[in-house]
Amino acid sequence: MGSLDAALGERLDQCRTAFGVEVARPVAKAKAEGEWSLVKAADGKEMWAYEGKPLYTFAGDKKPGDMTGDGVGGVWHVAK
Repeated sequence: MGSLDAALGERLDQCRTAFGVEVARPVAKAKAEGEWSLVKAADGKEMWAYEGKPLYTFAGDKKPGDMTGDGVGGVWHVAK
């Protein structure tokens, strides 16, 4: 698993550079349920996932409700 974790970490670094994304971290009072879950990121910390797919925040979005990352690179979309 070590090489897979390293590869995922490297890919995340590439995405941060190319698209300005960050791992979506849970807040203390948030609760995972239904399609929403917590998965381990490459750094070993928990991050949000929707239907098992990891979620990221767009660095250009500064306040709740910002969605400027939607459609970036033709692959990033807002989770609703």
